[in-house]
Amino acid sequence: MFPDASRTAVRGWLAAGRVRVDGVVVRRGDAEIPDGARVTLGAPAPRFPSALRLVHEDDDLIVVDKPAGLLTIGTERERERTAYRLLFDYVYPTHRRLASPSAAARTAPRLFIVHRLDRETSGLLVFAKFPAVKRALQAQFAARAVERGYVAVVEGRVRDDAGTLRDRIVEDPTTLRVRTGRGGREAITDYRVRERRARSTVLELRLRTGRRGQIRAQLAALGHPIVGDRAFGAATDPVRRVCLHASLLAFTDARTRPHQFSSPPPPAFTRA
Repeated sequence: MFPDASRTAVRGWLAAGRVRVDGVVVRRGDAEIPDGARVTLGAPAPRFPSALRLVHEDDDLIVVDKPAGLLTIGTERERERTAYRLLFDYVYPTHRRLASPSAAARTAPRLFIVHRLDRETSGLLVFAKFPAVKRALQAQFAARAVERGYVAVVEGRVRDDAGTLRDRIVEDPTTLRVRTGRGGREAITDYRVRERRARSTVLELRLRTGRRGQIRAQLAALGHPIVGDRAFGAATDPVRRVCLHASLLAFTDARTRPHQFSSPPPPAFTRA
């Protein structure tokens, strides 16, 4: 393709995110191209929102690293400053530039929410670009086939090196606050001690169920609330945030391709 293009031009196309291999943006000139792969050159991509970190993007979905303090999707009080809104303003112009007007009207992506993170939690989020992709991913979440890992810094020294938390999660219908208690929905979380400190413990956690707020509620019920999580009884807040980070996300996409993404915990966690 483009045999007359200069190396400078090719480097510019790669840096601008214009080169795709089988729908996936490629930014390195030494990337391996499988036999039979489809290589395309699109229009310059719009600037990615600085509040998020792009982890992966292809024609069907986008994976980002969300900072703490940012909503996944809007509420009655806040509709604009959300991960969804920032990504929609990025994804839709990209599609409109790459597709013909008629195709854009028929297949314009609407950026579907697949799952959520609390405002206070940072880490990995996947969004679907089309309804069929959303349905395929959410079916895996419902079947507990998605691997979701977290890192948390909790108050106190957790005694056991590893364990499984089994509780019932109850949601207050008025305040929407969650807690452990009788009559709620089953919540299961596996944990492993990663590091013990003088006044805190770093845990690696794996979700078996995906109840809203389950990690925060279960760790508080264990007697080890997450550092900075005042809503669940934390007494300390040295880094001015809840020390919970979604560090691992693994699933199979709608084209049956396996994906696994990781995100290291923020450096501030070392001070918690």
